[in-house]
Amino acid sequence: MLDFRPVLYIIGILLTTLAAAMCAPLVADLVVGHPDWQVFAGSAGLTAFIGITLLLTTMAPPDRFSVRQAFVLTTLSWLAMTFFAALPFVFADLGLSFTDAFFEAMSGLTTTGSTVITSLDTAPSGILLWRAILQWLGGIGIIVMSIAILPMLKIGGNQLFQMESSDRSEKVLPRVAQIASGVGFVYLALTAGCAALLWMAGLKGFDAIAHGMTTIATGGFSTRDASIGAFLDPTVEVIITCFMLLGALPFVLYLQAVRGKPMVILRDHQVRWFFWIVAFFVTAVAFAHHVNNDINIFRAFRESAFNVVSIMTGTGFSSANYAGWGAFATGVFFFIMFIGGCAGSTTCSIKIFRYQVLYQTAKMQMKHLIRPHGIFIAKFNGQPITDEVENSVMSFFFLFMLTFAVLAGMLHFIGLDFLTAISAAASAICNVGPALGDIIGPTGNYSTLPDSAKWVLSAGMLLGRLELFTVLVLFAPWFWRG
Repeated sequence: MLDFRPVLYIIGILLTTLAAAMCAPLVADLVVGHPDWQVFAGSAGLTAFIGITLLLTTMAPPDRFSVRQAFVLTTLSWLAMTFFAALPFVFADLGLSFTDAFFEAMSGLTTTGSTVITSLDTAPSGILLWRAILQWLGGIGIIVMSIAILPMLKIGGNQLFQMESSDRSEKVLPRVAQIASGVGFVYLALTAGCAALLWMAGLKGFDAIAHGMTTIATGGFSTRDASIGAFLDPTVEVIITCFMLLGALPFVLYLQAVRGKPMVILRDHQVRWFFWIVAFFVTAVAFAHHVNNDINIFRAFRESAFNVVSIMTGTGFSSANYAGWGAFATGVFFFIMFIGGCAGSTTCSIKIFRYQVLYQTAKMQMKHLIRPHGIFIAKFNGQPITDEVENSVMSFFFLFMLTFAVLAGMLHFIGLDFLTAISAAASAICNVGPALGDIIGPTGNYSTLPDSAKWVLSAGMLLGRLELFTVLVLFAPWFWRG
């Protein structure tokens, strides 16, 4: 029988932390005199009550987790956080149903960026700040999960980054807890740096803070309906582009850089692949944008860089309606959803390292075709890639594409047109935010979709953020039999 007490204890800590986070938008509404402060006060009180109750009834913190407990904790914690994070959206004066509120909260905590809220320009400051906080918390949560949990669970090749099995000299810090605290400091510093630069570039303090939080989290929630395009400021676009790139790099490498190894980031093969891929697609889209829309080449590069980086990293900001840049650009924006950033970052989707593993595996297979008796070893960052990792990555690819196809099929069955269904499914499982088409493209949102479609997309966002296996394994009968 699985012992749920350690799981409930950690969920209690997370809910108590979530309740404390609700105090920030409470104060924001109180300062401007908006009555929604009462909504946040009530939501915080209920969330804190449940969280503290779980802490008291489960007695003491766990010494260690079993693998099965870790699987259960990962999924249940995200669901519990989403349910309670949705409360302010339900009771605020936004006219949202529980379905809409849950969708918005799931989109926030998974750093997806899809929204059902219209008229963001006139929305209460507390709600806008709450959306930014959810994405900020989701960003740091996924970094810690990718460092401490996913490698242990050996999901999708993440065991490549399992620090417990590394040689002592290769460890960034002796313990995962120390690494998590170090990553938290770097995450906070980058957030503050982004917000400060945006403020100096001319954004109001509130807008700068909100966008600083959602940029480094590669989340994409904005305080404006037109997203970053509302500010009409090239400097703002450049700043956010740079920090989206920073958010897409492995945060553990930042710790190594701070500890005296600044070149370790540029020497990392995954980081190099990431920048080469970004450069290629930015250049291709920029030239297509320049030719098809007859605009200045420098403006084409700036707009291309911003929007390509935003979609590829899963941030989801937009500075222009890239759906009108031509068929080539539209196709590129669809396919780069499936790339993502580096492992150990706030980004989502398939991620660069899995493409590297598949490339190395395919290269070894082709060499074997020419020299059947030769001995060839696929490597990642100079280390041999084991059969276990290769099988894990290939299984992840298969399941990822199968899940994407199922989600798209369900959305099409519900009644969405083909382009909306297939791009919404991709946006959800890749945690991108905006999709393609007139309804949910860069100038639209998800408010007009049927409730059934929103629940399907919420499930897709959770599956994509938790890397599929973490959730799907819970539906296997043999999992509960031990």
